[in-house]
Amino acid sequence: MVNPTVPNAPESGQRPRLRHLGIEIGTLPTGPLNAITDVPGIRVGHATVVHGEGALRVGKGPARTGVTAIHPHEGSAFAWKVPAAIGVLNGSGEITGRSQVDEYGLLESPILLTNTHSVGAAHRACVEWLGRQEPGLGMDTFVIPVVAETFDGYLNDTSGQHVTREHVWAALDGASGGPVAEGNVGGGTGMLLFGFKGGIGTASRTVQVEDATYTIGVLVQGNFGRAPQLLVDGVPVGRALVGDSEEWPVGGETLSAREGSVIVVIGTDLPLTDRQLGRLCRRGMLGLSRVGAAAGHTSGDLLIAFSNARENRVDRTAETPFLSGRHLADDRINPVFQATIEATAEAVLNAMIAAETMTGRDGHTVQALPHDRLREVMRAHGRLHPGA
Repeated sequence: MVNPTVPNAPESGQRPRLRHLGIEIGTLPTGPLNAITDVPGIRVGHATVVHGEGALRVGKGPARTGVTAIHPHEGSAFAWKVPAAIGVLNGSGEITGRSQVDEYGLLESPILLTNTHSVGAAHRACVEWLGRQEPGLGMDTFVIPVVAETFDGYLNDTSGQHVTREHVWAALDGASGGPVAEGNVGGGTGMLLFGFKGGIGTASRTVQVEDATYTIGVLVQGNFGRAPQLLVDGVPVGRALVGDSEEWPVGGETLSAREGSVIVVIGTDLPLTDRQLGRLCRRGMLGLSRVGAAAGHTSGDLLIAFSNARENRVDRTAETPFLSGRHLADDRINPVFQATIEATAEAVLNAMIAAETMTGRDGHTVQALPHDRLREVMRAHGRLHPGA
């Protein structure tokens, strides 16, 4: 049963979201916040870097960037590792630590999202941050943090590498549960989606297994797509807004067709194996296709999924030769697939709805998706909530 949409204004200080406009995606119920933090224990933090105007001066700005941190549970991911998997739809991008996650099927660090040229800075800062948290790190043990990127060079002085260790530490230390800031924040600050302003978005779905309720939460850093490709609940919104042209006006300029990239983080409290989490990554790819993603030649479409179910966490200090745990039977997993698809699609759209028009380097301006025009198109197709 779908959560009833009440197209009221967002809470004070909150950016609007898709459901505030009277548009629902899918049929499964959301969690209370419709965010990845509906999964108990998951924490999200952002550090946003915005300064400077005018012509690009590498190293000086303008800067339109940041970093986003996701902790997989309420404790230390290094001390208590969790089952995980990484999926690649198109590999023109980077996610560090992939070979280790593939090898062990475990995640042992927070997940960091940033811009392409700041991966090294975020990686180093995470190692330093973990070194303060974890005694013996670098002497008895090592860590390979998971850092993923998308490219924000249309708006940001990317080669200036304006994300510092202090920004990374602020995102890690400031991460919390509760509502997640979306749009022009954190790693999504300078990103585009379908020729409009993009950024960070999140959504969640719940599923029932016997008498228990479990949550599948998704967070995306969206930076992909050509405007004519944009789909909202199956409606060709992009073509209605800009037509079929390979070029379209953005902020008084003409923005040529681009492919871009996306990072999808899928978290759940449902007990799943790393193999099953790999299957969720592939369903996240289907969620991207529902909004019009085509995973072009130069696109980096990277997905990571983890389960923070307590019974499957791995204690780094445990000396037992055998580990116990449990996981969902494969023949009960279909609703989880659907939940992942729906939450991924809605997270991308929430990023667009929350994003605001931004001007960056060399006066480049990217407009926000016009909410009024979106509602008009959806109403014409009978896809707007009756009360909206």
